Amino acid sequence: MKAVITAGGRGTRLRPITWNLNKHLIPLANEPMLTNAFKKVAEVGIVDVAINVNPGEVDSMRAVFGDGSAWGLRLTYLEQEGGACGVGQILYSARSWIGEDDVLLYFGDNVVLGSLQQLVDKFVNERLDASFAFVEVADPERFGVPEFDAHGALIAIREKPAVPPSRFAQTGLYLYRMPKYLEAFEQITPSARGEYEISDINTHMVRQGKVGYQIMHGWWKDTGTPEALLEGNQLLLNEMTQAEAVVDASLAKLDDTRIQGRVKIGKDCIFGEDVLIRGPVVIGDNVQIDHAFIGPHTTIGSGARVSRAQIQHSIIMEGAQVMADTMIVDSIVGKNAIVTSERSSLPHGKCLIIGENSQVEI
Repeated sequence: MKAVITAGGRGTRLRPITWNLNKHLIPLANEPMLTNAFKKVAEVGIVDVAINVNPGEVDSMRAVFGDGSAWGLRLTYLEQEGGACGVGQILYSARSWIGEDDVLLYFGDNVVLGSLQQLVDKFVNERLDASFAFVEVADPERFGVPEFDAHGALIAIREKPAVPPSRFAQTGLYLYRMPKYLEAFEQITPSARGEYEISDINTHMVRQGKVGYQIMHGWWKDTGTPEALLEGNQLLLNEMTQAEAVVDASLAKLDDTRIQGRVKIGKDCIFGEDVLIRGPVVIGDNVQIDHAFIGPHTTIGSGARVSRAQIQHSIIMEGAQVMADTMIVDSIVGKNAIVTSERSSLPHGKCLIIGENSQVEI
């Protein structure tokens, strides 16, 4: 079995963070989002993995992930063909690379907790043509929604229906026998928005093949919005074990620095006076912190500086500077961004340079 992980799209709902950063590289638990997918794929024994990327982004992706050997994978980078033609075209575009192998299609912006082993085993042992993972959600109209008959049999997948036929959403996990997938692709036509809809392919396979599904009872999150991104970060931090919560021996700190709970700290960090860190928290390399509180579900990227601030349930990205005597919560501070106190310059007051799609509370 091979795997294709999606890493395309423009991440418009996450702007301004994604104006100059592919959303799949946004750090969750201080690692690029895609690494969560790599770990899940590697856990079930898949080695050959292709990353589907936007045209022109192969080099930037390869610069981050290399050949995949860090996760025990062999990575291939495939540019999306023909522009925004829909998720349904991704495997078709990768057909030469996949060949006759079975394939796992994995949406790279999904955060999945728990193992995929049961899903894969069901697909293999029952010799299915396709298998899907569903999860109960509060807002199924935002997703592909499975429709079941009176006996609980799957009969169709409806894409973002105004009136959902069930309370379940299709997660970004799909298993296919590639020849059957290609047969289905040849039978569908683009939707009204000009895209090959994965739900149309899946519905065709439900009606013409042997298809199974699994209801997921663990955590699954589509990180398409800032709120969901922060929740995904929280979920991954909650999964951090005590063994993973390692403080590098190079940390320079004063006696009044307090570290409580599961906290992972990188190398060459310097903590000054009056610092309290309460986990789960992950802090990168070369981070400077003084007179600050770093609260639960926060990640601080490498090279960042925090002074006289209280931060909780937030993502502070690489090289950012937060030097403001205030409480910052539920926030995402982008790479090399600067947050300072209104009293750091004259005249005193709120000084704002706010780009398109920004959000500020003052």
